[in-house]
Amino acid sequence: MQLVIVFLLSALLPLSLSHRQDPLGWLYAPRAQGYFLGTLQADAAAADCPDECDCPPSFPVAMYCDGRGLTAMPNIPSRIKYLYLQDNAITAIPDSALSNATNLVWLMINDNQLTSEAIDTKVFLKLGSLERLYLQHNNLSSIPVNLPRSLRDLRINHNMIEKVTPADLEGMDNLTIFYLHDNAITDIGSSLKALKSLTLLDISGNRLTKVPEGLPEHLHQLYLESNSIESLPEGFLGGFNQLEYIRMAHNQLTDKGIPPSTFNVSGLVELDLSFNKLERIPSVSSTLQHLYLQANKIKGTHLMSFKEIVFKDQKYIIMWKCFTYYLFLSSAAEFTLGSFCGLMDITNFSKLQTLRLDGNEISREDIPTESALCLRQASTIEV
Repeated sequence: MQLVIVFLLSALLPLSLSHRQDPLGWLYAPRAQGYFLGTLQADAAAADCPDECDCPPSFPVAMYCDGRGLTAMPNIPSRIKYLYLQDNAITAIPDSALSNATNLVWLMINDNQLTSEAIDTKVFLKLGSLERLYLQHNNLSSIPVNLPRSLRDLRINHNMIEKVTPADLEGMDNLTIFYLHDNAITDIGSSLKALKSLTLLDISGNRLTKVPEGLPEHLHQLYLESNSIESLPEGFLGGFNQLEYIRMAHNQLTDKGIPPSTFNVSGLVELDLSFNKLERIPSVSSTLQHLYLQANKIKGTHLMSFKEIVFKDQKYIIMWKCFTYYLFLSSAAEFTLGSFCGLMDITNFSKLQTLRLDGNEISREDIPTESALCLRQASTIEV
């Protein structure tokens, strides 16, 4: 009876519909197919998931094995794209461990006990879709070889890496985030030059004595703090067109080691030079928004304000005002508004919002009264 009804319905429809497309197809596709497919995937997730891990039926392409006390790699089903292995005690990644996991997109294996010698040289070769690789907080002495060129986010900080070579990063044109901080790196050379898409580079907490050569031109954030850098090269920032954040705190920078107008470039939003050996405020762009100079050796000028100067002859007052104003703007004194404002009037002023000067040899009295005009947008000035 049901077959007769279906036949009659199809016969009553126009030929263009009855012959080209089943009018009752909505009963079983694609929604019905999705339902059964989801059920099959959920059953498969439960069937091939290792006992020591979790494979949620609602997210069948993910496998959670984090914080399980594992000492070896578990079996990984081929359907897995997101693998979480962090916070274990895994000591090695043999070639066979990932041979079936060729669809991986994320691999989180940070906070384990991996060593460079215990990671097979071919283990990453078949992971052509891998975008995120987290290896931080292990015992690696070098960057693993044959990393996938598909990587976009590589975090290998808090290891024991001493050197980076061009071969370590060859062909990684898609890498945008690279965390290499808190290692023991003394030399990088020009290894980073090939990372054409890199926007965030963190190499702080190493043993660098100079800024690496050939930094990628599209960097947006550059973190170099807690090294032993004493000077900056000429034209240090000339090759960047998108750089907004520079942090170089806790180095050995001196006034002589910073070429004139190094930081007087447009585009910078934040500059951190705290905990160095600077005696003067470097010249910065009027568009800079946050400047951190605390814990240096910057001294005040101890110049008197205009209100404290009294002369009987009015012309001397005017002349002294002009002279003092000139000192504030262009002298070689340690604290000068010329570091922030090349010109100073109603339309020309600094965009600084934060200025940290605490921990220097300077007091509130050393800040010129004219700073209210130059630094009119500053909401925080700490001395």
